Amino acid sequence: MKNSKNKKIKIQTRHKRIRAKISGTLEMPRLSVYRSNTAVYGQIINDTENKTIVSSSTSQVKGKNLMEKSLNAGKEIAKIAQEKGIKKVVFDRGGFIYTGKIKSFADGAREGGLKF
Repeated sequence: MKNSKNKKIKIQTRHKRIRAKISGTLEMPRLSVYRSNTAVYGQIINDTENKTIVSSSTSQVKGKNLMEKSLNAGKEIAKIAQEKGIKKVVFDRGGFIYTGKIKSFADGAREGGLKF
């Protein structure tokens, strides 16, 4: 129990530190990624208007395992963003370490055509 609280606090601390440095604008919105135990979620957010422009998650796409699903979810969010005219984003890993599912999601978004 104590370790899980420490882990959550560490994630929240890293996220605050990241969010102090980056924010999304209309020209370059923020691609925010959240990882739960069962899924990976991504949102493209315009912070000046506090609006979510595009969202995608691993529960909406097909794949054999969560790594493959997160890659496909990244491609899906990039495809929808391209339709809305978004080409460049700022990547927000949400306090999570950039490995595994988070990296797979980012790679999928890059393959889909987003630049960050």
